[in-house]
Amino acid sequence: MLLSKLFIPITKDLPTEAKIKSHQLMIMTGMIKQSSAGIYSWLPLGFKVMKKIEKIVREEQNFIGAQEMLMPTIQSSEIWKESGRYDDYGEEMLRIKDRQGREMLYGPTNEELITDIFRSSVKSYKSLPQLLYHIQWKFRDEIRPRFGVMRCKEFYMKDAYSFDLSEEDAKKSYNKMFYSYLKTFERLGLKAIPMAADTGPIGGDLSHEFVILAETGESQIYADKNIFEINSNKYNFDDQSLNKMRDDFTKIYAVTDEKFSEAEFNKKVKKENQMKTKGIEVGHIFYFSDKYSKPMNCLIDDKNGKKTSVKMGSYGIGVSRLVGATIEANYNNNVMKWPKSISPFDVVIIPSISKNNKENLEKAEKIYKELKKQNIDVLLDDVDENMSNKFKKHDLIGVPYQIIIGSKSEKDKIEFKELNSKSEMLSFEKIKLKLKI
Repeated sequence: MLLSKLFIPITKDLPTEAKIKSHQLMIMTGMIKQSSAGIYSWLPLGFKVMKKIEKIVREEQNFIGAQEMLMPTIQSSEIWKESGRYDDYGEEMLRIKDRQGREMLYGPTNEELITDIFRSSVKSYKSLPQLLYHIQWKFRDEIRPRFGVMRCKEFYMKDAYSFDLSEEDAKKSYNKMFYSYLKTFERLGLKAIPMAADTGPIGGDLSHEFVILAETGESQIYADKNIFEINSNKYNFDDQSLNKMRDDFTKIYAVTDEKFSEAEFNKKVKKENQMKTKGIEVGHIFYFSDKYSKPMNCLIDDKNGKKTSVKMGSYGIGVSRLVGATIEANYNNNVMKWPKSISPFDVVIIPSISKNNKENLEKAEKIYKELKKQNIDVLLDDVDENMSNKFKKHDLIGVPYQIIIGSKSEKDKIEFKELNSKSEMLSFEKIKLKLKI
């Protein structure tokens, strides 16, 4: 992509309404544009990052056997009245009426709708277990939306639902999602720690938030530092190993503020290992048994022909929220560096351009074409601007690698730089190898 052709409305003005780095950066680099309070348009740069996150989330869900589907954004109020949540959910739910006067709502979550789908389709234990997920827009009418995409009204989310015959089987599904989330966040370049959490309006008695450490986070967390020493790569994808994985994480004290007990914290965690800090929730998983299946009469025949309420779990990842959370985790000294897996481009070529010297641009264009042939996603800054401004701009955009065509360039070697590191002179072949790793 040529920078001159990219729709990227960069602004130097720091937006007054943006209080945290991710919100500031996303507006300044033209990733998003506010439509109204808590509602944003996703412009090409931001949308590209979000779609890369979505791809990784989808791949890890598919790996554990979850099946993708798609549910609508607008739901009937009737199924929410069945579960008892229609009146209980509160003013965050956007309630509307269609032209026939039927009560509808813009879905804040999908427990009721997926239960309705399942009960009309599955009648026997022989069809279990089932893991279903979709990636769809949600709406919650936040009373005070803030922090850009971190706490907004309309957001893009992966939510999955498990259906099992027994509590024992349901815990196996829970463990699979636990595993999937650890792998997902690892691929996104994030160290997300599972912490025992309150179930909130979703309900149930087992819940974990996956939290990344950040001073701008809204979650107050309390943990034993030893939890960071657990290597999630040592677990295999089988029931015994997955059960050990959850046991290993949950036996170490790590909770959000709703679950916090000062006495328990001091009893279980040595003083030198105590950590009290803030974090950003990037995922949340719940097991809630028959909270929805029982009132909604979602029954299946067990092995003895007896009808029983299916056991369910719910699992969410804020895909759009992760864009902001990743920025908060990687922004350093006014320089953003995207993880390679979700960077909007693999590399940017920055040539020094002037009207009297077109040689650098010609060299940059040649490199650009060659990298494109290698299926490397490359951005060429073909804008006539001084190099100081170019470097500031690309530090904000955060593409992890830069090829700089300027005074240091030689015949056989090119200046190559990884953000937050010193540049080095490399042959084009070595640069291609670095970009492909």
